[in-house]
Amino acid sequence: MPRPITPEDLWRFKRVGQPEHIPNTTTAVVPIVTYDVENESHSVLHVVDRNGATRQLTSSQRHASAPAPSPEGGHVAFLSKSGDEKPQVHVMPLDGGEARCVTDLPLGARFVTWVPGRNALIVAASVMRDHPSVEATAEIVEENADKKRPIVTEDRVFRHWKKWLAGHHVDHLFRVDLADDVVTDLTPDLDRLIGLDELENSLTVTPDGGMVIFTLDAADPAWDRIRFSLHTVSTDGGEILRLATGESAQQTRPRVSPDGSILIYGAQYEPDYYADHVRLVEHHLATSTEQILTEHWDRSAAGWEFINDSCIVLNAEDEGHVRLYTLDIEGGGPVPQTSTGSNHGARPGVDCFWHRHESMQEPPEIAITAGGHTKKVTGFNDEALADLALAHAEEIRFEASEGAQIQAFIVEPPGFDNTRKWPLLHNVHGGPHNGVMDSWHWRWNTQVMAAAGYVVVSVNFHGSSSFGDAFARSIHGAWGDMPARDIEAATDHMLSTGYVDEDRMAIAGGSYGGYLVSWLTTLTDRYAASICHAGVTDLLGQWASDHTAGRDKAVGGVPWEDMDAVQRWSPMAHTHGIVTPTLVIHGELDYRVVLTQGLVLYGALKAKGVPARLVYYPDEGHWIETRENALHWWGEFHTWLDRWLV
Repeated sequence: MPRPITPEDLWRFKRVGQPEHIPNTTTAVVPIVTYDVENESHSVLHVVDRNGATRQLTSSQRHASAPAPSPEGGHVAFLSKSGDEKPQVHVMPLDGGEARCVTDLPLGARFVTWVPGRNALIVAASVMRDHPSVEATAEIVEENADKKRPIVTEDRVFRHWKKWLAGHHVDHLFRVDLADDVVTDLTPDLDRLIGLDELENSLTVTPDGGMVIFTLDAADPAWDRIRFSLHTVSTDGGEILRLATGESAQQTRPRVSPDGSILIYGAQYEPDYYADHVRLVEHHLATSTEQILTEHWDRSAAGWEFINDSCIVLNAEDEGHVRLYTLDIEGGGPVPQTSTGSNHGARPGVDCFWHRHESMQEPPEIAITAGGHTKKVTGFNDEALADLALAHAEEIRFEASEGAQIQAFIVEPPGFDNTRKWPLLHNVHGGPHNGVMDSWHWRWNTQVMAAAGYVVVSVNFHGSSSFGDAFARSIHGAWGDMPARDIEAATDHMLSTGYVDEDRMAIAGGSYGGYLVSWLTTLTDRYAASICHAGVTDLLGQWASDHTAGRDKAVGGVPWEDMDAVQRWSPMAHTHGIVTPTLVIHGELDYRVVLTQGLVLYGALKAKGVPARLVYYPDEGHWIETRENALHWWGEFHTWLDRWLV
């Protein structure tokens, strides 16, 4: 008999990573991550064929990730480590044999790809900003292994998510010649960022193997606003040159056609606005002439790859789904190839696309799409899922602020009966320019929320992505306006169904979702409980965030010019109305929404006599990432709701 899903089940599932097609075959290599009860993760590479047969490639004793099959399909390069080691680049034959470590970089490697036509790799790896050679970095690392150095900076951008940038690391590009494992720094004088998070979107090597095209922060001054533009360096080293592209605020994910003539990259044109939709630009490398391919497409392109010299595959968020599209660069608009769930990370194979497919009721698995038809080819979690009673996510539309039709997803609890009254839980997404997709969420999992007995509603309110540029921009300078009205309209809609108990309703959200939760509690007492995780509560205090460029656009002003505009939509400026019992959760290492945002809300609630509980994680950042802490988080989450709604 299937049972309700639990938080522990989330950590029993195998987490299926990005498939990489192996050239000249009908197979792909994919990393599979598992967790043990000691909170250790293990990532193992598997080879998967299009009929679903799988073969383990790497040892379970080491952590293998970021596979990169060689152009001829005979070998795979990947990152590997054991325990507390730094990840190093390894290479192994795909038909069996031992992996060989080919780097010994003091801070480890971050990304690896092949140099076509040459027995060599391009590796991105960090060095110390003030001691940028591998040798000098190794000395500093050894000298400071057991102590923390003071950090002194004049940079505007000096932290990112949960790591310090100032006084710490910068990435360089290295060539590793596999004949003798000699490592050559191609960018020895580089002191700027080539990327921030995953470097997959930051670089590529031309098909002739002669040049690396990569993103580089070209802002003046450096480390001020972060403006990535495309640059080149020879795979033999030499001068870094800025590519003659058109002017834009950000340029990302360079990809070159198989014949080497055309570069496709993503461009955002509005500075200091991370949700400006990404257009695809076609750049002819011989002439530097360009044209925008998706200027009139009101969706944001992502994950593009060349299928052949004139066609690409990409994915984009579209009304709560992530769909695959093909685009003929010689004319025409994007053509959808998938319809249901969320599909991303497409890699062209033999007459098909390899990608991940997921939905709110199924964790990611490897799928192939051919001719507009999608087939799941792996079932790494089928056995575990067979024991669980997962609910279908119902997609609804309702009228909300400004008369707009707003989308939401509803996940009902096990044994749901619409003749009974049920407690309601709003799952409020962050961003604000993100969205609730029909996809599996490893942290804010709506199935686990619903399994505790709640009707869970996830609203794509004004400002959400996947509904067009104007919809996303509509909340500029008024964070708490239409999104709050949309949530309230969703609540009214759910009450109209007759099966929601108006005395047992709660709101929970993280990041901007935490902001919207705290803002709503200043407006209404209709919710019996709220949960604010990593929430923005004081808009003035967010000038301590890791990235402050564009904050004036988001909140409506800057404090040295118009304090009233900043405070207009700031929850802490309106706390006189808060009476809702609130669980406040925050991590010490959260540099995006700093710890004091949670502490000031908790302090004010306790001083007012409002029931409140603080959960503080000294070793977590914006997200709760370790198994032990995540299970504790879920315990606090459910206990707080049960306390006020049951």
